[in-house]
Amino acid sequence: MCGCSSSTTEATSYSLDHSNDVSSTKVSKKTLKRIPISKQMASIKGLRKSSDLEKAMATAALVYDNAADAEGKLSKCEAKKLLLIQFMHFIKGQETKPKYLEMMSALDENKNDKIDFEDFMVHVVSLTLMSDLRQEVQNVRKTK
Repeated sequence: MCGCSSSTTEATSYSLDHSNDVSSTKVSKKTLKRIPISKQMASIKGLRKSSDLEKAMATAALVYDNAADAEGKLSKCEAKKLLLIQFMHFIKGQETKPKYLEMMSALDENKNDKIDFEDFMVHVVSLTLMSDLRQEVQNVRKTK
């Protein structure tokens, strides 16, 4: 795939402890001790009275920032790994669909190229829109 030993079938081989934390794991091989996302979120005073959507976007930004390099960018390979690990439930069932294959292969091309947060979020939103899980979320009963 992207030369980084990652594919959709290997995504589940990454063992991450998600207890109370969306992502505190650096995608690269650096072994820095990371502060859990939940603790990072709690330290942001502006989020204390924020909406669920604001908190979700802040979480996405922190997940990205924790994985990004000093310039605030991710290699395409690292972005792909991050999506495979952190978005695995939204990706599930998409592996054979042409649009999914096209998006993921775009992360294989020019593996030395880096993407910024904006490009990463375009991938997140695109994967969300095509996801079977999105349909399930949309169909959930909202009132009793």
